[in-house]
Order: sequence, then structure tokens, then C-alpha cells
Amino acid sequence: MAVQATHPIVIDAEGVRNRLSFAEAIPVIAEAMIALSTGRVRQHLRSFIGLGEGRTFAIMPAALSEEGVFGAKLVSVFHDGAGRKAHEGLVVLFDGASGAPICLADAAEITAIRTAAASAVATDALAPNEASSLAILGLGRQAEAHLQALRLVRSLADIRVWGRDPQRAKAFADWHGLTAFDTVEAAVDGAQIICTVTAATDPILQGRWVAAGTHVNVVGSSGPGQAEIDSDLVARARFIVDHREHVLAHGGEFLRSGLPAEHIVAEIGEVLSGQTSGRTARDDITVYKSLGHAAQDLAVTAWLSGQKDQRP
Repeated sequence: MAVQATHPIVIDAEGVRNRLSFAEAIPVIAEAMIALSTGRVRQHLRSFIGLGEGRTFAIMPAALSEEGVFGAKLVSVFHDGAGRKAHEGLVVLFDGASGAPICLADAAEITAIRTAAASAVATDALAPNEASSLAILGLGRQAEAHLQALRLVRSLADIRVWGRDPQRAKAFADWHGLTAFDTVEAAVDGAQIICTVTAATDPILQGRWVAAGTHVNVVGSSGPGQAEIDSDLVARARFIVDHREHVLAHGGEFLRSGLPAEHIVAEIGEVLSGQTSGRTARDDITVYKSLGHAAQDLAVTAWLSGQKDQRP
């Protein structure tokens, strides 16, 4: 039934944090990714407006079903010049029957939660079941979020962290009871799951450092001019993406590799639905390239606003 809203619900950052846990977000994101891969979501490529060095405004529109909710995420991404970037903005949700706006939600908090939840979905589908060691490359908001989310899908006994600033890395590790490393190579040595959550424009992770059987979530790079992993790792891996069209346009690691589109094994939604296999052998290196999508933002916002029957 359509919801007639005279005044849209407004959910600020604190409201998002209080209402939405990673445990609740993970199944919502999994459902949204299946819907995206099976055509139940209509979604355009995100559009960018450059606002100067390190500053971007992006618009990400989508409709979750023919008569369901639709809307967009409006987000600014500002780099601080010290290897960190901040997302600020709004997710705007509309009712599919009346066309009325029904919810405005804080985009930064939704992005933080849904991005890590998406990595948890991919990790659960692609990482070895016995994987117990995790390396997080990066120290920002997503490092914290991934630490929380991935603990829900694997029993992690060994967690390492690396960051460009050794003092910050040690402080982060000490606070969370982890181990900090001075180099990426040392941090990933022996790790069965790796998450890259940096603002790097050039690769920090080399394929020769990644052992057979490892799963890698590539999360921090979100445009064609950025790459967190090198082309060797892209070539060696079963390369699985959140959305082919977007990765072929904006996936910096894949674009730099020069590999044909056929090298993309599947979308994660195709793996989740059983249409395509993810990991096929114990020694497979799997890479999940995450760009993040309006389908995720809108599905989570629909859940937050009580429109659970309007999700894809």
C-alpha cells in the first residue's frame, strides 16, 4: 500500500546509527544486490561534478521496482589532502505510487554502514569458510566499519592493520586490540581476507604479496582515476564486482589493467542467487570490487523508514 506522507521522515546521523546495525544491514544489502543483478532495480550511472582538487559532488539515482520506492543519494566527497576523504549528503526516498518524498536520511552514516555490510556480504559468499585472519589497509571510517561488519560473517582470531601514518595505525590497533604493521606487505602476509579502504590514487597492494586462497575486498577507490590494487592482482583473481556497468565505467583497478570485460567473472548478486559460482577452488584468489550503489542506499533507507515491503 502506498504511504501518503505530508512531511517526510528525517533521519539524522545519530538516528541512522541507533536504528541500523550491521547485522540488520547485511541481509538488506544482499537482497538489494540480487535485485540489481536480476533487473529488479533500475539504476543510472552515477554522475559527477568536479568542484576543484579533491572535491566532488555526485548524484546516484535508482528505482527499486516498477511501483516501489525510488530516489537518489546526493553526496559530496572531499579529500583532506592527507590521504583521507569525507562523505556528506542526503539519501532522498520517494513513494512509488504517489511520487511524494517520504524520507530524508543522512548519507554519510548510511554510506559507512552499507559499504561495510556489502563487503561482509561478499566476504561471506567468497572467502574460505575457515578464514580467520584479516588485514585492513586504511585507518578511516571504513576501517572501523569493516572491522565490525566482517566479524559477523567470519570468526576472526588474527586481525592486522596498516595505515600511512604509523602513529595513527598503532593508536587504532591499540584501541581495538589489533596488530599494526609498518608495511602493506607485512600486514597481508598470511591474511586470508584483505580489505583495502584507503583514499589511494595508485596501488598500495601488489598481487605478488597475496597468497593463493585469499579473498580481497577493494573498497576505497571509487572513480576511474583511482586504484588500490595493481593489475597483476586483477589478472590473477576471480574478479567479481558489485555492478558490471559501473565498474566498466568507473572501476579504476579494472580499467588500468586493460583486461577485456569478459575477465569480470560475475556480479555479486549473480553469485548470491546461484547463477554463477564465486570461489571454485581452494586456491582461488577472489577479488570483490565495490563501488557502492544507489540500490544499496535506497534499500537501507526504505528499511529505516519502515517501507520494508517496498524494498526490491
